[in-house]
Amino acid sequence: MPTPSPTKPGVYVYPDIDGMSRAAARALIDRAREAVEAEGRCALVLSGGNTPRALYRLLATEFARRMPWGQVDLFWGDERYVPADDSRSNFHMAKETLLDHIPIPPANIHPMPTTHPDPEDAARAYDALLGQRFPGPWPRFDVVLLGLAADGHIASLFPASPALQVTNRRVMAVQVPAEPPRRLTITLPVINHAAAVFFLVAGKGKAGSLHRALVGPCDPVTCPAVGVRPEAGDVVWWVDEGAATFLGPAVRATSPP
Repeated sequence: MPTPSPTKPGVYVYPDIDGMSRAAARALIDRAREAVEAEGRCALVLSGGNTPRALYRLLATEFARRMPWGQVDLFWGDERYVPADDSRSNFHMAKETLLDHIPIPPANIHPMPTTHPDPEDAARAYDALLGQRFPGPWPRFDVVLLGLAADGHIASLFPASPALQVTNRRVMAVQVPAEPPRRLTITLPVINHAAAVFFLVAGKGKAGSLHRALVGPCDPVTCPAVGVRPEAGDVVWWVDEGAATFLGPAVRATSPP
């Protein structure tokens, strides 16, 4: 897969979530096509939450024909430990907004399992899947999609979580201070071995955490997003004006990609 050089994070601000999502969709498609051209396949990690819904709907409708779905493998960055048909499930959200509407082979879809009685067994199963699908100790995803919560958490890596210190696991079962509390999540080393990380951040409620993540003062324990520093990849922030409320011009990129 392509190995871009580390660069300063790009922060691209758009008037609203629609403009932000359209720009992110175009960039995501470009990355996917480049990966397929270079390696024959593309591996993407999907995010949960509300913000990526607009992106997924665009990928499922007007942008659908531009994505090489037959050569795209989809994984998840985290999952609530609920049944796959539960409205709180990240897989359910992606299925409803994206998967049910695109010509992607079922074998290319790799949701986190939530049927094991013990979430630890589910985490080990997904960890093993990543080990089988990728050579070496860490997967090399082409793009990892992440959101940013008001408390600075990413995937299901919450502030002060012991999982933030893990360096020898790809997937963890965690207890978080949110509903539902039982979840699965990829770890920071997985994120930091990606070729690219795309953050999607929208709404004034995220303005404080976005400022802490990009300007500080903050650290990975109190704001896990700060721990996203790919070793051989780049980070792009797709942001709407609401989330960018506290960002000065020096932080924003001068022109869209």
